[in-house]
Amino acid sequence: MRIVFMGTPDFAVPALVALVEAGHEVVAVYSQPPRPGGRRGKELTPSPVHKEAEARGIAVHHPVSLKSAEEQEKFVALGADIAVVAAYGLLLPQAVLDAPRFGCLNIHASILPRWRGAAPIQRAILAGDPTTGVTIMQMEIGLDTGPMLATLRTTIDRKTAGELTAELAEKGAQLMVGTLRDLAVHRAVTQPEDGVTYAKKIDKAEARLDFTASAEQVERQVRAFMPAPGAFFELDGERYKVLAADLAEGSGTPGETLDDGLTVACGEGAIRVKRIQRAGKPAMEAADLLRGRPVAAGTRLA
Repeated sequence: MRIVFMGTPDFAVPALVALVEAGHEVVAVYSQPPRPGGRRGKELTPSPVHKEAEARGIAVHHPVSLKSAEEQEKFVALGADIAVVAAYGLLLPQAVLDAPRFGCLNIHASILPRWRGAAPIQRAILAGDPTTGVTIMQMEIGLDTGPMLATLRTTIDRKTAGELTAELAEKGAQLMVGTLRDLAVHRAVTQPEDGVTYAKKIDKAEARLDFTASAEQVERQVRAFMPAPGAFFELDGERYKVLAADLAEGSGTPGETLDDGLTVACGEGAIRVKRIQRAGKPAMEAADLLRGRPVAAGTRLA
């Protein structure tokens, strides 16, 4: 097929690679514009998808919007059979949705209609969902409301958002390749009206650990915000990111350490911090941190 690929973050890269390796003609890639980054935070840095496309000699477009008639005409002129979308980050106007012969298909990281929206992986972990997955969806104007062509489930277990994102990226890529291969026999299924939930964008303030919640919920925070933005607490005015934690025995005042090994009381139960990162420092095991920066039992974390 003649494909326009639209994606931005690491999640979308496996799909682009899989489509090329499956023999499809990716005539153009659309990605978010380069953003300030690099070591100084000032150099314009292209997105992961942009970098992959350039490495493969594929033309990259990065408009700030697709609302103008000029941008829509450029898209139509590509003459695509289909557009494949994965975490692109821009709304597609109706003119863009209608341009490819077979429309636009999206790789969404949940089993729709649960967790429509921007942060389905993090929201699934925070909610304690036992399973999640990917959905191949025919796009329409509504937010992730289009009919579904294929789904694939996986268990969440104790995976972090980073681990689950990598897994679903690969599964979504292969599911999309299979869907395109059998497109003629796939029957689009309307999403059920029951079970709709929305995965709103993550606010950085949500990453502050809420020790008044149950230990299970606090541990989910750690996994949901790993690697970004990173669940954290503050001690003596310094921020510490918690990169890994286990459920632990014990009870006490929420936010108070129960021993000298960073076991912290929660609203119900406790967690033990396993891996941690001080502001501006490399990540380390909690035991290594405590050798140089002891945290005594009874210390209050905020």
